[in-house]
Amino acid sequence: MKKYVLGIVTTFLAGISIVGTSWKAIDRPKTQHGVIINIAADSVYSQFVTHIYHEIHLDSVGLTEQVFEKALTGFYNMKYSGLIRTKSILTIADFDQESTKKRLYIIDLASKKLILNTWVAHGQNSGGDKPSSFSNNINSNQSSLGFYLTGEIYHGKHGRSLKLDGMDQGFNSNARERSIVVHGASYVSQKSIDELGRLGRSQGCPAVPAKLADHVINTISDRTVLFINNSDQLYYSSFLNETLAASVALNQAQFYASQMD
Repeated sequence: MKKYVLGIVTTFLAGISIVGTSWKAIDRPKTQHGVIINIAADSVYSQFVTHIYHEIHLDSVGLTEQVFEKALTGFYNMKYSGLIRTKSILTIADFDQESTKKRLYIIDLASKKLILNTWVAHGQNSGGDKPSSFSNNINSNQSSLGFYLTGEIYHGKHGRSLKLDGMDQGFNSNARERSIVVHGASYVSQKSIDELGRLGRSQGCPAVPAKLADHVINTISDRTVLFINNSDQLYYSSFLNETLAASVALNQAQFYASQMD
């Protein structure tokens, strides 16, 4: 059954690897033939994303397919760039959702499983229950959008914590200087929601429930991808090339199929 599913995925991706060879994310061809290629490439990659999205049952835990597609595309682009090591972990903090929702998703793409779905805080100057303002500026106390790589584990004022490197220039590239890290916090809890009507807020860090902090940090450490999303903001990234993502995904699908032989 697994080989059958991978066969479908490989067929999808083989199609996009053919039609996508002359498609560029930034400089798209203007001919009618080019437009047809673009539509075909987008369609095949979308089918692949839809397949993975439903296989992991992300539709049942509040994450939209559009946000997942954006995050997955970034993951594959970063993998192509050699930024990711061995783990196939993708973490999404979806700030389209209110803080009362469990809007942090930790996904194992290799096993196609949702490892953890829990709360995550946003910055105190980003908004109340639902964030609407984001900044890369030092001392802004706002969350920063975009793709991150997880860095070193250390012990700080919040206990065991995980450093982050922002990969999108102008959006989150000051993460190190701002000390934006993953850490546990008592204000990320049902108690805070009951008392405040929302989670407590951080100084820009994606803080997680204190009792889950070690589990989160252990799972996503060692250069894995974290994507912080808000669809209402003007955001762009060099990691959102779908044709490149599809090519990497094809190689991954073929690798997993060979491992199962």
